[in-house]
Amino acid sequence: MSNITANTSRRNFLKTGASLTGGLIIGFMVPAKAGRLGKLLAEPAGAATFAPNAFLQIGSDNSIKILLAHAEMGQGIWTTLAMLLGEELDADWKNITVEHAPPAKEYFHTAWGAQMTGGSSTTWSEFDRYRKAGATARLLLVQAAANKWKVQPAVCRTENGFVINGNKKLSYGELAESAGKLTAPADIPLRSKEQWKYIGKGMKRLDAPVKVNGKAVFGIDVKVEGMKIAVVAHAPAMGSKVKSFDATAAKKIAGVVDVVQIPTGVAVIADNTWAAIQGKKALMIQWDLSTAVTLNSAEQVDAFKKLAEKDGKEVAKGGDVALAMPKAVKSIDADYTVPYLAHASMEPLNCTVKITGDKCDIWTGTQMPGGDQAAAAKILGFKPEQVSVTTTFLGGAFGRRATMDSDFVSEAVHIAKASGKTIKMTWTREDDTQGGYYRPSFLHRIKAGIDDKGMPLFWKHVIAGQALPGDDGNGSAEGISDSPYVKVIPNFHISQHAPVLGITTLWLRSVGHTHTAFAMESMIDELAHLAGKDPVEYRRILLKDHARNLGVLNLAAAKAGWGKPLPAGHFQGVAVHESFRSYCAQVAEISIGADGLVKVHKFTSAIDCGLAVNPDGVRAQIESCVNYALSAALYGAITFKDGKVEQSNFHDYRVLRLNESPAEIETHIVESTEQMGGVGEPGFPPVAPALANAIFAATGKRIRQLPLGELNLKG
Repeated sequence: MSNITANTSRRNFLKTGASLTGGLIIGFMVPAKAGRLGKLLAEPAGAATFAPNAFLQIGSDNSIKILLAHAEMGQGIWTTLAMLLGEELDADWKNITVEHAPPAKEYFHTAWGAQMTGGSSTTWSEFDRYRKAGATARLLLVQAAANKWKVQPAVCRTENGFVINGNKKLSYGELAESAGKLTAPADIPLRSKEQWKYIGKGMKRLDAPVKVNGKAVFGIDVKVEGMKIAVVAHAPAMGSKVKSFDATAAKKIAGVVDVVQIPTGVAVIADNTWAAIQGKKALMIQWDLSTAVTLNSAEQVDAFKKLAEKDGKEVAKGGDVALAMPKAVKSIDADYTVPYLAHASMEPLNCTVKITGDKCDIWTGTQMPGGDQAAAAKILGFKPEQVSVTTTFLGGAFGRRATMDSDFVSEAVHIAKASGKTIKMTWTREDDTQGGYYRPSFLHRIKAGIDDKGMPLFWKHVIAGQALPGDDGNGSAEGISDSPYVKVIPNFHISQHAPVLGITTLWLRSVGHTHTAFAMESMIDELAHLAGKDPVEYRRILLKDHARNLGVLNLAAAKAGWGKPLPAGHFQGVAVHESFRSYCAQVAEISIGADGLVKVHKFTSAIDCGLAVNPDGVRAQIESCVNYALSAALYGAITFKDGKVEQSNFHDYRVLRLNESPAEIETHIVESTEQMGGVGEPGFPPVAPALANAIFAATGKRIRQLPLGELNLKG
């Protein structure tokens, strides 16, 4: 497998991974005591540790440590991956602990050739590998017990951390040392579905206790002896640079110990966060704005509309749209627009760096520890193995902690290098909101027409918006060019414009599907109305040959009571969308208040993700998607004036309040034997269109621009 490169897009990762189910990679069977990996996973002094592979350690005290090749950022894989390994190990759940693995090839993604977390891929990509890791250990423990008892392994069985033979039993801890001396067989059989006791059952999260009692260590909690706090004054507009600065006033602030310039701005280093922030405010900086971005959001939509007057780069084509247009009985021409979005994860970006001689230690919450290790090594002139990266818990990420250029980690390393100090660099909320990486703004211009039976006859679709890093040219059209709707339309043409605007863009939770689903499902609803058909029934006709799309649509509609009487003043809207190998339908139930504002009462969700390893985790992720997507649909908007971001914190970049969350979010999981998909992202895309379609049902007004904000829907 090739390593990740600067030109590799997230979309290409997903395209590669979509054809794979996950398998063993080089280094899987390397014993933990051997070579480099052994140093990383060294056993405690005086303890016997059985480490048959890179993912598992069993101590003589019966402790079971599972190493995660992916990062826990709230999505629940701390538990799900432990379930996979623990299932095959036949472990006692109460003895299991989990840690993030260090950067190493042994932990490369089974499909993408890099150590990273993203694309809602963790569970399906590790389903075989983590089960195999547990099964390997179980076979060796059984063999060790059989050797002690001088019997055949076939007469032994395992149960909850013990190997049993008749009335004799030995714990895994008692067998750890002897099992560590054995060689694993080439053939590692896995348990059948009928034998599962964890997989497919709801399991309480292993990380919940420490996150509730405050013992969990996030990046922002890291403390290292002698550590100083650093904050950075970033450029006011993207593309600008420091011309000169005067730190005299900043250095007079009590607690400020140093001020250094780095490639991304000027860093103030202090004994504490308050002093660092006050020192930052006291800096006198002259910025070179000659190369700064001058984007104005007020003008951007008009510019996109002008672009959309002509076809862009062709993405997909079928039939002849020009010939079909005059034959349509009715048609619609609509523009759907969405703004830039910030990731707005609850924990602001941070990174702690300690450089000692020819060694660098980094502590941070990251989705790409290997990439961060390589970036730090390059800055310092070190070899990668001279840089250690400890991945802490991530207080949210949504893609922001997976940048190709390791931006915030690189920034922290530059500060430590320039100052010669051990530092914890912390971004303020304002830094993150105004100087971060954004989901791009987009315009979708769709012209579609129906025949005399109400079915789509043609579909012409032009997209305008910035491309994501390394995009191969089709990322902005995911969920459109491969849409099941498009596949049944005889004449279609899809093209895109990708203007270079200088704004740093990045994948945000659900990536292109965040905007393509809104455009697609909104227009399908408009066509249903144009054809005089029920929105669910219309979709059933179009999706009749797409069983998984149809399955979630029918399940969500049935559970939501679609077509049945609703409480007075309540209305429903529906949307269904495939993303990240999973299929999700959402039914929104809303009302319009006396103030003209929308009130979301309920979301009924159905998901087909193949096997649901941890149903409780699936439900939690869908609930998370609904609330996160509602934040974007109702309030999310990053706007620019003269290249400067106008929002700064949660007061003007609003996220959903508790009282605005739906009173009910029902999640229904399809029992499926189809290929596994992800769940961290597929619940997001159908939310906004379901909400917009419900508003149409309530008011007759079509919502074609997000966010809704304080839009008055009365009358």
